[in-house]
Amino acid sequence: MQHTSSTSVLIVGAGPVGAILALELAHHNVASVVVERSARPSIHPKMDYINARSMELLRRLNLTTTIRQRGIGSDHSTDFMWTRGFDEPPVLVWHQPSVDQMRLRYAAVNDGTAPAEPYQRVQGSLLESLVRDAARAHPLIDLREGWTFTELRQCSGSDGVTATVIDPTTKSRQTIEACYLAACDGARSAVRRCLEVPMDEIGETTQYCSVYFRSRDPVLRRYGPAFLTIGARGLTLASRDEREVWTASVPIPADAPLVADPIALVQERLGATFTVDEVVSIAQWEGSLAVASTYRRGSVFLVGDSAHQFYPAGAHGANTGIADAVDLGWKLAGTLQGWAGPRLLDSYEVERRPAALFSRELCANLVEVSRRFGRLSEAGATREQLAGVLEQDVHQIDNLGVHFGQRHDTSPVVCHELGTPPPWDWRRITATTWPGGRAPSVRLATGDLLFDQFGPGHTLVDLTGGAVGGPLVKEAIRRGIPMEHLVVDDPAVRSCWERDLVLVRPDHHVAWRDDLPPVDWDSVLDLVTGHDPRAEPVETT
Repeated sequence: MQHTSSTSVLIVGAGPVGAILALELAHHNVASVVVERSARPSIHPKMDYINARSMELLRRLNLTTTIRQRGIGSDHSTDFMWTRGFDEPPVLVWHQPSVDQMRLRYAAVNDGTAPAEPYQRVQGSLLESLVRDAARAHPLIDLREGWTFTELRQCSGSDGVTATVIDPTTKSRQTIEACYLAACDGARSAVRRCLEVPMDEIGETTQYCSVYFRSRDPVLRRYGPAFLTIGARGLTLASRDEREVWTASVPIPADAPLVADPIALVQERLGATFTVDEVVSIAQWEGSLAVASTYRRGSVFLVGDSAHQFYPAGAHGANTGIADAVDLGWKLAGTLQGWAGPRLLDSYEVERRPAALFSRELCANLVEVSRRFGRLSEAGATREQLAGVLEQDVHQIDNLGVHFGQRHDTSPVVCHELGTPPPWDWRRITATTWPGGRAPSVRLATGDLLFDQFGPGHTLVDLTGGAVGGPLVKEAIRRGIPMEHLVVDDPAVRSCWERDLVLVRPDHHVAWRDDLPPVDWDSVLDLVTGHDPRAEPVETT
């Protein structure tokens, strides 16, 4: 007899995105079951770079301290070295300051233009291990490692899903009934295949061979430290720990067999011979630029790489996936706890798919920079010409606005305003509480971060002294909506928050703002919680 169990949320996949989704749900007191076919995290490092916006989101889950302790030291810069070969000096180095230097830069301003957290480099395999450990230890998360998802059946309408999984101990099939299922099972998502959701792809796919190895040979540091070394002959060499751990990736023909000697291929492309202490793993993978045609079918949601696939360039995939997990997590929690209407879950795709399409274009842009470098080098361009061309693209790594400027302009759960929104800048954070965008982060006079004062649910930031916002929050709580009343009288907040009353969502995005309480606060609450079908822009005072 097949065993049947039930859960509110079933998460398929316990990579970084799946584990973070489970932790986000637990942050809102929602239990989940997570099934993961691998008994332990992958040893292949995958992504390296958590951008500053993702670190802000992970700070809410108390994960940043552990990640920084185990990640790359804060004194290391994150440089991109462009080379025609190690028989000559690099053509150009794109320099990104270290985390320590970023902290000093951010500490010098308090006008809302700095993140709450700097970026962090950490091996993707290590990040997966850390967040999986956190999920395993949480009492609201039932993490089942070694369990394989095989099939699903949607109940009528949007009334739940039944999944079949295989217990690794008994090898028996089990049934899990869930209100909702989140597919976090990667680029080859079995859940997405079950749903028959097609991928919207641009450009051609490319096959790569990656070798993960250890080497203490100083040849690899011949021209100084670098996070990435990009070779004109088709090579990306990533320093994983700033000491001895590396990953080298090279494109290969689509029909090529497994590379017999990948180290020899790397040495040929790098133009240098070096000693390898250990080859840890070899992987062949496909680079593509694809986004799912839909992020939802009934009670099933696509999250992370199951919803979008990018090249590693720019770390857009991992960071987009982290934001997916946070967005879906608090919205599922609101729905399961009964305070959210149906449009809140509808807003997941409306908010996250445009973000993925945007990231896809930026990833394509960065990939083209690398390919152009190779083509120009092969065509005989001089070092000076190559450097001049690359200098035009150095903005690729000076991109705070890319990570922090996401505005949910069409979201049905944001009280949009009429008028012209503030400008968007590639390099800078625009400090604004324009609805739909991320609220500005500032330090209070006490030295505490404003963001750290927010509750796990919505937060009404009140600069009126409390008398105006108090009744608004009281009414929200009466309706079961988790809302913190944060009374603030601080010059840094007043300088950039633009309104006396600002309603901030769990993900730091602004849902509503004004200087005076609205005539119909219930209608505002209906809209931001997904009960009201209207999402028209409003006039503000």
